[in-house]
Amino acid sequence: MSFIASLSPQVRQYLLITGNYWAFTLTDGALRMLVVLHFHQLGYAPLDIALLFLFYELFGVVTNLFGGWLGARIGLNRTMNLGLALQVIALAMLTVPSSWLSIPWVMSAQALSGVAKDLNKMSAKSAIKLLVPTNAQGKLYKWVALLTGSKNALKGVGFFLGGALLALFGFRGSLAGMAIAIMLVWIASLYWLKQDMGKAKNKPKFRDIFSKSRALNILSAARLFLFASRDVWFVVALPVFLSEQLGWEFWGVGGFLAAWIIGYGVIQSVAPRLTAGATPDGVSATVWAAALAATPAAIAIGLYMQFPPGPTIVAGLLAFGAVFAVNSSLHSYLIVSYAKEDGVSLDVGFYYMANALGRLCGTILSGWLFQTAGLTACLWTSAGFIAATAVISLWLPRHKSYKADNMGSGVSE
Repeated sequence: MSFIASLSPQVRQYLLITGNYWAFTLTDGALRMLVVLHFHQLGYAPLDIALLFLFYELFGVVTNLFGGWLGARIGLNRTMNLGLALQVIALAMLTVPSSWLSIPWVMSAQALSGVAKDLNKMSAKSAIKLLVPTNAQGKLYKWVALLTGSKNALKGVGFFLGGALLALFGFRGSLAGMAIAIMLVWIASLYWLKQDMGKAKNKPKFRDIFSKSRALNILSAARLFLFASRDVWFVVALPVFLSEQLGWEFWGVGGFLAAWIIGYGVIQSVAPRLTAGATPDGVSATVWAAALAATPAAIAIGLYMQFPPGPTIVAGLLAFGAVFAVNSSLHSYLIVSYAKEDGVSLDVGFYYMANALGRLCGTILSGWLFQTAGLTACLWTSAGFIAATAVISLWLPRHKSYKADNMGSGVSE
């Protein structure tokens, strides 16, 4: 307690935001696994399951675009608390009797959850920019990697939690328990989060939601294809394939995907070591994206050559996760580095809007491609998206050129 008291008020506020973000992440991962497995158990087709997440991803796009502007005007603590409140409502909506769980109802609940999740993510990612001096980019890289990695590790725990809760308490009981837990976190957050962290000195106008930075626009385009490449086979196709084609139980599917996400988060946390501690730039992003493109292609070739599907997918997914984690960590650092300090959430929100749009495209394609052409088609599409990421990344700034181009702009290197 004495250590906490010795911290600056700003740092204490950030730690509280991070704790809220972690708590939220657990329920977000659990909810995703609960919905996929429960509705697959009810006989929903893969495309129908994908459509259940349509509004989750679509409203994530809208939230990131407008949420950054909102955070810059009212403060990141308020956007964080709003996200927690919306998640309580979303979870409660799904505890209704099974006969009420129509596709429009579930999609509406997922829409609220998508808004809630991206308000929380935008608040946490924006806040870290305010804690690190502009000339300490190595430290910023490490802090962003640690925050992003720890969040994804907890999301992996949430995946396992979702599978376990479904097996132990059923769909409604699991959701009711999570709603109560998040409500308690929200009440505590209302009491402790008091400062207006992230509020811009000059109130941003509505037109400021669109980025004017060339580097940020290029990075956002690369991020869109990067996350579409993951979700096009990971969100719907993979868990349904493991359950339907390989006969895995809920515990097995949830546990495996949880372990993958946790490992993915750990690698994100240590990405600065894997990249030799160098501060990333456009060259780093291009090289690591090119390396990633080979992994889904290798899995697809293995399945085409009729290698044992279980070991092929497990080994391939582990390789994909490791290289994807480094790519994601590089991007997460670059956006925080490129963002302006005053009204940082505007730039971060625009970038994560592209991230959410990529997830939206990947999610819908995951259900449609798997239903019509199988897992191999999803994997080849993933490889194509990653190749697009690598090509786009060629236009990202290098350290020297970026510093020269943005001298005096208020954008950190």
